[in-house]
Amino acid sequence: MTERKGAPLSSRRKPKQARSNELVAAILEAALQVLEKEGARRFTTTRVAERAGVSVGSVYQYFPNKASILFRLQSDEWKQTSGMLCGILEDAQRPPLERLRMLVHAFVRSECEEAGMRVALSDAAPLYRDAPEAHETRAAGDRIMQAFMREALPDADEAVRALASELITTTFSAVGKQFSESPRTDAEITAYSDAMADMFCAYLRSLGHGQAREQEMRKRPRRPARG
Repeated sequence: MTERKGAPLSSRRKPKQARSNELVAAILEAALQVLEKEGARRFTTTRVAERAGVSVGSVYQYFPNKASILFRLQSDEWKQTSGMLCGILEDAQRPPLERLRMLVHAFVRSECEEAGMRVALSDAAPLYRDAPEAHETRAAGDRIMQAFMREALPDADEAVRALASELITTTFSAVGKQFSESPRTDAEITAYSDAMADMFCAYLRSLGHGQAREQEMRKRPRRPARG
């Protein structure tokens, strides 16, 4: 699965006509099928072209290499996840911890429903994880979580909010992948999501209470030292 470092990840050209859009969609659908069936190590542009029923040259019109195809699949998945983050965490009609609980349930279920693709994309990550496009896409998700933390922990220091954001997103990534690697029933997904949500909510409550106590202590007048 060797690719030249620094190889471009962006699509070679953007489809402008309906027929071109259909071709790109067919290539990406074929790529998903190849990835789920063959895995990241056996993923090749030739296999994608064969599955899509097109020539390799047609694939290269839009994707310069297999890394660019894999990155497009991963980018689409990240955009879907970011959309889910935005839709839930930015819903001001619900209290922050209720939103967090909803996000946990939605995320874990999504991980389990698309486990095959997500595991394969994770295996392919070395091809594109250090690319600028990948850093920016991940940063967008981080900004959404950090904005939520400013709302959930309004009195906390920025360092405390940053740590909470990093801990939760890292746990999402690691634990969600581990849990979804085995087939799960609806009951198991619900129970696991409830437990994870309870843990996160308790953690944020503890940070909020701890910050409130610290501020209260600062407001209290200091007693004069005894001679």
